[in-house]
Amino acid sequence: MAASELYTKYARVWIPDPEEVWKSAELLKDYKPGDKVLQLRLEEGKELEYCLDAKTKELPPLRNPDILVGENDLTALSYLHEPAVLHNLKVRFIDSKLIYTYCGIVLVAINPYEQLPIYGEDIINAYSGQNMGDMDPHIFAVAEEAYKQMARDERNQSIIVSGESGAGKTVSAKYAMRYFATVSGSASEANVEEKVLASNPIMESIGNAKTTRNDNSSRFGKYIEIGFDKRYRIIGANMRTYLLEKSRVVFQAEEERNYHIFYQLCASAALPEFKTLRLGNANYFHYTKQGGSPVIDGVDDAKEMVNTRQACTLLGISDSYQMGIFRILAGILHLGNVEFASRDSDSCTVPPKHEPLTIFCDLMGVEYEEMAHWLCHRKLATATETYIKPISKLHAINARDALAKHIYANLFNWIVDHVNKALHATVKQHSFIGVLDIYGFETFEINSFEQFCINYANEKLQQQFNMHVFKLEQEEYMKEQIPWTLIDFYDNQPCINLIEAKMGVLDLLDEECKMPKGSDDSWAQKLYNTHLNKCALFEKPRMSNKAFIIKHFADKVEYQCEGFLEKNKDTVYEEQIKVLKSSKFKLLLELFQDEEKVLSPTSATPSGRVPLTRMPIKPAKARPGQASKEHKKTVGHQFRNSLHLLMETLNATTPHYVRCIKPNDFKFPFTFDEKRAVQQLRACGVLETIRISAAGFPSRWTYQEFFSRYRVLMKQKDVLGDRKQTCKNVLEKLIQDKDKYQFGKTKIFFRAGQVAYLEKIRADKLRAACIRIQKTIRGWLMRKKYMRMRKAAITIQRHVRGYQARCYATFLRRTRAAITIQKFQRMYVVRKRYQGMRDATIALQALLRGYMVRNKYQMMLREHKCVVLQKHVRGWLARRRYGRTLRAIVYLQCCYRRMMAKRELKKLKIEARSVERYKKLHIGLENKIMQLQRKIDEQNKEYKSLLEKMTSLELTYSTETEKLRSDVERLRMSEEEARNATSRVLSLQEEIAKLRKELHHTQAEKKSIEEWADKYKHETEQLVSELKEQNSLLKTEKEELNRRIHDQAREITESMEKKLVEETKQLELDLNDERLRYQNLLNEFSRLEERYDDLKDEMNLMVSIPKPGHKRTDSTHSSNESEYTFSSEITEAEDLPLRMEQEPSEKKAALDMSLFLKLQKRVSELEQEKQSLQDELDRKEEQALRAKAKEEERPPIRGAELEYESLKRQELESENKKLKNELNELQKALTETRAPEVTAPGAPAYRVLLDQLTSVSEELEVRKEEVLILRSQLVSQKEAIQPKHTMTDATILLEDVQKMKDKGEIAQAYIGLKETNRQSPQDYHMLNEDGELWLAYEGLKQANRLLESQLQSQKKSHENELESLRGEIQSLKEENNRQQQLLAQNLQLPPEARIEASLQHEITRLTNENLDLMEQLEKQDKTVRKLKKQLKVFAKKIGELEVGQMENISPGQIIDEPIRPVNIPRKEKDFQGMLEYKKEDEQKLVKNLILELKPRGVAVNLIPGLPAYILFMCVRHADYLNDDQKVRSLLTSTINGIKKVLKKRGDDFETVSFWLSNTCRFLHCLKQYSGEEGFMKHNTPRQNEHCLTNFDLAEYRQVLSDLAIQIYQQLVRVLENILQPMIVSGMLEHETIQGVSGVKPTGLRKRTSSIADEGTYTLDSIIRQLNSFHSVMCQHGMDPELIKQVVKQMFYIIGAVTLNNLLLRKDMCSWSKGMQIRYNVSQLEEWLRDKNLMNSGAKETLEPLIQAAQLLQVKKKTDEDAEAICSMCNALTTAQIVKVLNLYTPVNEFEERVLVSFIRTIQVRLRDRKDSPQLLMDAKHIFPVTFPFNPSSLALETIQIPASLGLGFISRV
Repeated sequence: MAASELYTKYARVWIPDPEEVWKSAELLKDYKPGDKVLQLRLEEGKELEYCLDAKTKELPPLRNPDILVGENDLTALSYLHEPAVLHNLKVRFIDSKLIYTYCGIVLVAINPYEQLPIYGEDIINAYSGQNMGDMDPHIFAVAEEAYKQMARDERNQSIIVSGESGAGKTVSAKYAMRYFATVSGSASEANVEEKVLASNPIMESIGNAKTTRNDNSSRFGKYIEIGFDKRYRIIGANMRTYLLEKSRVVFQAEEERNYHIFYQLCASAALPEFKTLRLGNANYFHYTKQGGSPVIDGVDDAKEMVNTRQACTLLGISDSYQMGIFRILAGILHLGNVEFASRDSDSCTVPPKHEPLTIFCDLMGVEYEEMAHWLCHRKLATATETYIKPISKLHAINARDALAKHIYANLFNWIVDHVNKALHATVKQHSFIGVLDIYGFETFEINSFEQFCINYANEKLQQQFNMHVFKLEQEEYMKEQIPWTLIDFYDNQPCINLIEAKMGVLDLLDEECKMPKGSDDSWAQKLYNTHLNKCALFEKPRMSNKAFIIKHFADKVEYQCEGFLEKNKDTVYEEQIKVLKSSKFKLLLELFQDEEKVLSPTSATPSGRVPLTRMPIKPAKARPGQASKEHKKTVGHQFRNSLHLLMETLNATTPHYVRCIKPNDFKFPFTFDEKRAVQQLRACGVLETIRISAAGFPSRWTYQEFFSRYRVLMKQKDVLGDRKQTCKNVLEKLIQDKDKYQFGKTKIFFRAGQVAYLEKIRADKLRAACIRIQKTIRGWLMRKKYMRMRKAAITIQRHVRGYQARCYATFLRRTRAAITIQKFQRMYVVRKRYQGMRDATIALQALLRGYMVRNKYQMMLREHKCVVLQKHVRGWLARRRYGRTLRAIVYLQCCYRRMMAKRELKKLKIEARSVERYKKLHIGLENKIMQLQRKIDEQNKEYKSLLEKMTSLELTYSTETEKLRSDVERLRMSEEEARNATSRVLSLQEEIAKLRKELHHTQAEKKSIEEWADKYKHETEQLVSELKEQNSLLKTEKEELNRRIHDQAREITESMEKKLVEETKQLELDLNDERLRYQNLLNEFSRLEERYDDLKDEMNLMVSIPKPGHKRTDSTHSSNESEYTFSSEITEAEDLPLRMEQEPSEKKAALDMSLFLKLQKRVSELEQEKQSLQDELDRKEEQALRAKAKEEERPPIRGAELEYESLKRQELESENKKLKNELNELQKALTETRAPEVTAPGAPAYRVLLDQLTSVSEELEVRKEEVLILRSQLVSQKEAIQPKHTMTDATILLEDVQKMKDKGEIAQAYIGLKETNRQSPQDYHMLNEDGELWLAYEGLKQANRLLESQLQSQKKSHENELESLRGEIQSLKEENNRQQQLLAQNLQLPPEARIEASLQHEITRLTNENLDLMEQLEKQDKTVRKLKKQLKVFAKKIGELEVGQMENISPGQIIDEPIRPVNIPRKEKDFQGMLEYKKEDEQKLVKNLILELKPRGVAVNLIPGLPAYILFMCVRHADYLNDDQKVRSLLTSTINGIKKVLKKRGDDFETVSFWLSNTCRFLHCLKQYSGEEGFMKHNTPRQNEHCLTNFDLAEYRQVLSDLAIQIYQQLVRVLENILQPMIVSGMLEHETIQGVSGVKPTGLRKRTSSIADEGTYTLDSIIRQLNSFHSVMCQHGMDPELIKQVVKQMFYIIGAVTLNNLLLRKDMCSWSKGMQIRYNVSQLEEWLRDKNLMNSGAKETLEPLIQAAQLLQVKKKTDEDAEAICSMCNALTTAQIVKVLNLYTPVNEFEERVLVSFIRTIQVRLRDRKDSPQLLMDAKHIFPVTFPFNPSSLALETIQIPASLGLGFISRV
């Protein structure tokens, strides 16, 4: 397609503009050939006519499609020209805030004049190991590419950083060096990388200064070589400097400063150690005040001085040397203040006792008179005499300045030399990376000698750059077999010849310097005469005879000749130097003592550097014979030599280019000045790179990328199986001109503009498809709308008609209802009237009848009451009469009884006077005496008790008296106090009297006050009434306030609750932070501990084992990690003795196909042998089962069979050994044979086969050992189950007993068995009688039954065996078919793949069979244990029954019963859950249980956590013995053993997971059985009995907890290393949903393709790996909570790595990629649901990634969208949100870019959000781990120790 055809209506072009350089415009009508004017419309809407050049008729450059704007690589642009480059850089810099852009092999860096968060260690880790095109442009990507190529190609590298002053060259170089220091680490403990970085502040202080363009401008060029060893770790560095700007020491322009070190000294003048320097303010010294700007905004010179001194100390410059340096610098400042007084026009003097000169001489240690003399005089030597000539004041000032410059230059070189010594490599340097920080092309209003040298250097560098670009282009074309045509590019060799060739500018300058009366004017005339009108690059200004113009590659530069000769000669008077050499100042002498030997003050050779290059590099030192003349060479000559040395060094390395651009001259952040940018782009060669690329085929696509992008332009019939042919066919149809493209081997090459044309066709096709889709969709929508309206109309009609019908029906119903209502209403009225009349009649009747009844009732009531009154009156009268009669009778009885009593009294008195009365009285007295005697005894007893009481009372009395005495004493004291108190009372009484007087006075006042109060009361009453009214108002206000207070209190309560919740969360976060800090410290401690152990191991291995080569992986390497690599390599070497026997230099033999088939045959034979052994094992098991059914008569036969089987087994074992020997011989022959196909050591096919065969042989050995163990166990079982000499076999009895469920059945069976086996005396007697025949018949019958049963059992066994053999035949047939299929598939593969596939298949099959055998062994062990237990139980029951039967048997029967052998069962021991071992077996225990234990076998066959249980049971026994030494030794050995096995196999996930699980189980056991109540809640009583009794192991629990934390962190590192390569490819690059995202055009830096190759990881790879991790952890019995924490950490790593790469890759930030990410995240969530891990917190760790994917998909236009984004993206930081929006890139033209105004709106809305300014997530972050207590329900006494662990030396207790 012709280029003019693209200039159609609406096409956009660039037109020149004086202000903006280029402006965008749109064509208003098509261009036709021959048109002289283009009708254009500018972006602001203005229309204009653009006139084409009449001569060239060159059309304005076309603008790229919007989809290509903002590309990472400028070469990806379809139209490659200046406006496209400028616009792309501007869009990236202004809109996206991206300062780095690729331009082919060049990194363009624009100075943002603002600190950006893109240089942190997290960014370094993100770029480490990545391909240069896979990440967004960055200085770290260039550094990583250089580092990777150095390691891969074994070739030195160079990074060339150039640009104007203030463009950021020094900062870019510093970041590159910092990257190398961080990624590579140091090879020693001397922290060389820190020293390399520490050299920057020193060199900046003495070589950088403030200029009008840059506050920290480097005024010298430097080339730093960073040396690396064979393992690519930094070992040292070396620095070369170029063209220090010495004139700045004595002169600074306006708004500029001298070198920083002078201002740092002045700012630190107040320090005590600087008092002797007699410094002051910078404005005091002539050399620091000329610029008038002694202070830089934002820079503290005093602090910078501290940093400089610290850097000097770090680099080994002692304090004495530092003070010496500061003395010299202070002397230079004082020298600048020396003034001269003119005596006449030709002579001058220094004022007497001039203070500045005095201070200078004191600091330099020289004589004042000599220095003052030689500052004003000079010595002239002729052939015969020597003259001393005075000089004028002007010459004296120039001589003073020259001396100051010379001293500073020598000091600068001395410091550079000492920095190089400090950075000198102590070991041999293997390779280096050079960083060249050199001045860019400069042009000012006045250009002098310095600008000439700078531009000369840039001409040389540009030539080297052009040749390198041209060479790369040529290599790419040759590689792809594209016809190569020479491209015309700018060759600046004529300009270089003009400067450096014979009779060139430098040559003429040196010649003029040798002339006695040479001058700048005469030199200018020679230049005119030699080059004017003869060289096209040399011109003379029109208005000047003291200047010349050179056309450089970037621009024309006019140089002023004034000062060229002086600066080139750099003259210093020899007498002044001699005065300085006579100084007693040691450092000053060092500066000048080797001056004669120095080749150049700016090109010191790197001492001790061993260059890794195949090209010779010229030595920097001259021959000894020329040493005396070298110092007389001119500056130009020296600079030319050093530049030639630099170019030779660069040519011997692989260069990488960084071009720094200064966006504006005012240092405004993110402000882009198009004019200045274009000038620098032209000057730095970026546009030349573009031009060279555009001249050929700049756009390059792989066939797969082209097919994926332009599949829409193909028809179905065009798509072939061959992608290459498909692309060719399509291109021939789309682009008719075949010159516009070329087909390479792997890529399609397009001319400039063709990709834009294809994009236009694609966009048109997609637009047409969109229109068709829109048409169809709109038609469908309209039809759907019509159908919906029609349906709605029908529905409305139906509802209206229905409504009308319902209304009519309602009318009819209402009419009928009205009639019914009327009927019932009339009936109701009549009925109501009738009811009223009836009720009234009934009411009247009721009233009348009630009145009559009530009258009758009253009459009856009165009659009844009268009867009652009569009854009571009559009764009362009768009772009154009876009472009077009763009293009269009682009185008569009393009178009679009194008379009878008096008569009896008289009789008694007469009897009392008689003797008998006295006797009666005496008898009564005796009784009384006895009673009195008894009372006396009782009183005596009471007396004694009273005496005892009295004694006790006396004691108490004595004590009381003592107390009373003390009380008396106390009372006396109180009496004295009372006396004192009385005196006080008197005084108080006096006071009372006074107070009474005052009281009377106050009473009088009170009366007056009361009178006043009454008045006041009346007034207050009036006020009260008013106040009450106010009070009522206040009450209402109070209620209102109370309500408000209540509401506020409620709000405050709610807010306090919220604050409480927030504070609780904050405390939890603080706790997690503290736990994380502790675990990080623990991790650092373990790292240092491992580092210490590794160093000790290295010291031990240094003598015997050479260090293996270091291969760098894609991850960031530290010294610690490389040591891990070393240890792992040593371990592999120990595991493979075949490799250890061979020398590294020995050549490996190639693999022959016949040899491989022979080996494969041997492997199959070994497999057959293994199968036969397995069959033999199966037969043994079947024979053991059949042996249970055989009778007593066949033991000899079984013994014979066993002997035959043992002989057969021996034969098989001997055959196996023979095969093994043959296999070893084959391996040896394989290692010794050589083939011509593969001669290089370490051939891939050879290594794969040898590794696989070695592993197969090891697996076979393991299987054979397991088979032998199985055999021995079977033999032991057979020996244990020997048949008894009875008629029934013991095994049959056992089986029958097992079948009997009831105790009675067992007893009956046992009695019957005894009866059959017992021969009683009666039986023997009956043999000779008639019962003999009957007995014989019964015996024969039993024998027949027995034989019949045996025959049936044998028949069944034979049938079973036949069925098993048939099954085996069928399985063998299937296996044979499968093997044939695999063989057919393998034969179709290439040889290497065939080898690998077959061996992998064999290993997989062997592993599966091994697992099956181990499962069978485990089942048999369980069966044997179960049978033994049942046998013991049944034997015990049988014994009890036998005892019961014996009690019923008579003694005679017992005696007569014959004695037969009885199997006495062993009583089952009651185990205590402890394991006993000897002290000397401790190391064996640790070795077998920890060091040599393979987790895979343990996890499959044993209970989870078995090693932990065994170790704890051993600890329990030591605790039981109260042996603290044994406990301490065992725990220490266990911890050290775990550490050792993790150090040895720490990169194996299964090992680390296994020991994490066991360490946690051991920790839980120590807690569960510690005896603490908190840990015993879930224990059984039996488990509580097993608690530790003697020792408290809380400290060891803490140690184990720390160990578990370390293992967890190591587990996280292992799974991170496994997942890291999968994440980016699986989560971002791979298209899980095919066809959603399209491939955009890419530049020279090709990115990783999203199409999955064989080696590409996908999302399925990640999920399979997660399944593997989860299954391994579950098999090892890891705690569920710990599994959740591991899964959470894994998901955090996936989310963080994915998001970090998303934030650093512009091509990934698109709508379609957001959909891919969300789909991938949903798959991960589905995995969590399947594993029941949704509550683990893993999903929350993916929230930032989910929100980033949503951010890519949501609308990004309006303020509502901005608000939605701010509320949605709460897990993303502001920096991340803005970064994603800046990086958002449409894949198709139908997507819209994010406007800058929208991003500003987002930033404003997020301004108040307080979050981290860090851009990337910390992918290395490890969540703090916790180990929740998880007690075990497993009883310790039930644990069995498998024989496979080899722990036979320990016994259960």
